[in-house]
Amino acid sequence: MSINQYLDSTYLKTPAQAGISNSDTLDMVHKLTQEAIDNEIYAVMIRPDYVRSVRALLEERKSNVVLGTVIGFHEGTNDLNEKLREAQRAIADGAEELDFVINYEAFKKGEIEKVKEEVETVTSIVLREAKVVKWIIETAALTDNQIVELTQLIRDIVINKLGEEYAPRVFVKSSTGFYRTPNDEPNGANEHVIKLMLANAGPLPVKASGGVRTAEEAEKMIALGVKRIGTSSALAIVKGEKATGDY
Repeated sequence: MSINQYLDSTYLKTPAQAGISNSDTLDMVHKLTQEAIDNEIYAVMIRPDYVRSVRALLEERKSNVVLGTVIGFHEGTNDLNEKLREAQRAIADGAEELDFVINYEAFKKGEIEKVKEEVETVTSIVLREAKVVKWIIETAALTDNQIVELTQLIRDIVINKLGEEYAPRVFVKSSTGFYRTPNDEPNGANEHVIKLMLANAGPLPVKASGGVRTAEEAEKMIALGVKRIGTSSALAIVKGEKATGDY
């Protein structure tokens, strides 16, 4: 399989974060989508507000590029019902994959039942709609033990509550790329945290996101065993160039 088919090409900044207008943001998202079409990149990952427009573009181009969006982004502390409403709207608008930020702050506070309810409820609903769900655990906000425990929690709920046959459609994902670490230390995927996730997620697949900017870095992640890579540098990666983006 070519490296292109591992990539989720992302544009996740809000207009305010990028300092541009909503229409300019839509233009950026459409450009990202066209690049994915032209370069046979597996998926585009965008904010929910733009899903309907991108779905129309993909249909107009008769493209098989997968359309994904993010839910509860980027803090993950949204109420469960709010996440469900956001997800249901995204599905109605044409999203095929939904990347949820898990409530990792609740997990860190020991509110384990709350997190379990979120994972089981959300995953079962998304699977019932025949979509793919990815759980962003925000590794930069967690200790190694917490990464292991949260990855295992997601895995165990899918296997024990929903059924192992659904495992290929439920990913554990490393990062949002928006978490601010002390002293601006790296906040995305790295070999250490990806190995922890891979050792504890199986048979669920792992998505590495944040900080993968070159073909060499992407190939290293694939060699470790990840099934997908989220990056704002997808075009540079497939062209063998060095990207300067922050995701």
